[in-house]
Amino acid sequence: MDEKLVDSHKYNLWKGRLEKNGLDVHNVDELYSRRNGKGEVLFSLLYTDATTPEGDKIPPICFLKGEVVCVLICFVEIETREKYLLLVRQRRICDGSLTYEHPAGMLDSESDAASVAAREVFEETGIPIKKEDLVELNKGPFFPSTGTSDEAMYLFYSEIELSFEEIAKHHNQTQGLISDHEHITTHVVPFVEGHKLITNVNGILLDFMYLKDVGDWDLMKRL
Repeated sequence: MDEKLVDSHKYNLWKGRLEKNGLDVHNVDELYSRRNGKGEVLFSLLYTDATTPEGDKIPPICFLKGEVVCVLICFVEIETREKYLLLVRQRRICDGSLTYEHPAGMLDSESDAASVAAREVFEETGIPIKKEDLVELNKGPFFPSTGTSDEAMYLFYSEIELSFEEIAKHHNQTQGLISDHEHITTHVVPFVEGHKLITNVNGILLDFMYLKDVGDWDLMKRL
């Protein structure tokens, strides 16, 4: 049996945040929902009637997506210490172009963001990684599209030291879950060049936050 929107983790997380921040939610109309093979809500388009603490109506449209993770994988060449980004290349609905992104995915009803992040890295790149090897960059969620979506993002990174030959093996590998309409190719590229390929703001932010966290100011200046 399909999960009802009002019973879903994503819906209740979103509605709970609205109410915690003082909104009075009068009504939510479910315009459309997409569910996975188990009947769980993946995405929903909602029309919301809610009043702010200031007495105003809030803009009503919300694309319900829930919590997501994004992971920067940085290969460090053992001898030269040069840094390479492991990106995933795929076509996206934003404009139909081939995009270059960090591995990412949705938590759905799970609560352990690091475990989901590690799984997404393996599914999208083929690299097995433990959640303990991931560094969390933000304790609270970042909202990349505050005006239209509840999407709440958690950012991670991991540095992996390899020889140049080992790094090269991870380039141009076919990955992704066909059942999720994923047609992914890995793309390994020097850090600065990879940064210039990224067009989504979350990926650009993640690059800078990683470099700040590790104190690589020289590389940051080159971006």
